Amino acid sequence: MIELLSLPAFSDNYIWMVHNGREAAVVDPGDAEVVRRALDQRQLSLVAILVTHHHPDHTGGVQALREVLQGEVYAPALEQTPEPRRPVQGGQSLQVLAQSVQVWDVPGHTAGHIAYVMTPEGQDPILFCGDTLFSGGCGRLFEGTPAQMHASLSLLAGLPGRTRVCCAHEYTVSNLRFARMVEPRNAALEAYQNHCQGLRERGVPTLPSTIETERAINPFLRCQEPDVRHSALAQGATGGDPVAVLAALREWKNRT
Repeated sequence: MIELLSLPAFSDNYIWMVHNGREAAVVDPGDAEVVRRALDQRQLSLVAILVTHHHPDHTGGVQALREVLQGEVYAPALEQTPEPRRPVQGGQSLQVLAQSVQVWDVPGHTAGHIAYVMTPEGQDPILFCGDTLFSGGCGRLFEGTPAQMHASLSLLAGLPGRTRVCCAHEYTVSNLRFARMVEPRNAALEAYQNHCQGLRERGVPTLPSTIETERAINPFLRCQEPDVRHSALAQGATGGDPVAVLAALREWKNRT
């Protein structure tokens, strides 16, 4: 069995760890000490590091972790990340902890952003999506275009509904406040917002989410819904097509 852990780092990051009781892999280790403590507490060996994109809060701990790493660093082929590394890109398949991991290209937040989909045997799939998809939101378009982000989010939305969505930041509550502005009549969204607010009040992570949940509540995955389109047009969307809607929503979110 593969166990999935979220390791809080900095003010709102999550470093994700998967392990089988003996060996572990981590995703986007911005802080090496957080990972070292988790390895020591559980007496695990680190056998792989997976990087989704080049931002320092996702890569800052890679070099320090090489001291204990007994395997490879996998990182996006189209971005500059700490060397040495094994560059990977969409369409490749990896074996991590004896489990299948698919690499997907998901540009938008950055130009060469990738995601990893792990399919542990007998368990629900796990999506490590970095800063592309957040619960109730999506990443800022620092290097990519709205069309790229829409294509990336559409790709991720096509995963099985039970897929666990492991985003890299605890942005859920603020994202859902914005989502309610976009789609105030969405009853599923209202219920999910109340649920997540309760989790945070108890100091519990809102993640992982699921693809099924995100399809129901995330406005950036719902750009064809009439209420979402209406809200985007009211905010100056240049048209009602999904890419124009996403672009308007992202600009609106940037201002809130």
